[in-house]
Amino acid sequence: MTTLTIMPSATVMAVEEGDNLLAAMLASGARVGHKCDGGAACGQCHLFVLEGRKGLSKTTREENEILDTIVGVGSKSRLPCRVTILGTEDVTVEVLSFV
Repeated sequence: MTTLTIMPSATVMAVEEGDNLLAAMLASGARVGHKCDGGAACGQCHLFVLEGRKGLSKTTREENEILDTIVGVGSKSRLPCRVTILGTEDVTVEVLSFV
């Protein structure tokens, strides 16, 4: 079992290997912007991974192409709609877009 911490709300929840990061965050009640319902088309769910990057799936080409269109992207940027929990270490993310 992996612990996911969502900042700035400091929400802490347990997630399982294979869980989609956006789906897990929404299931916890976290307010995350997501206009395209997880289709990696809008980039609104963009967040920063503060800790535990190795506990998440690798960035895909599709994800990188969307990230390239977003202002403010950095080395810690991910689209949770495209991220799978690997279950190897605890993860802390910072939500940048709220609904």
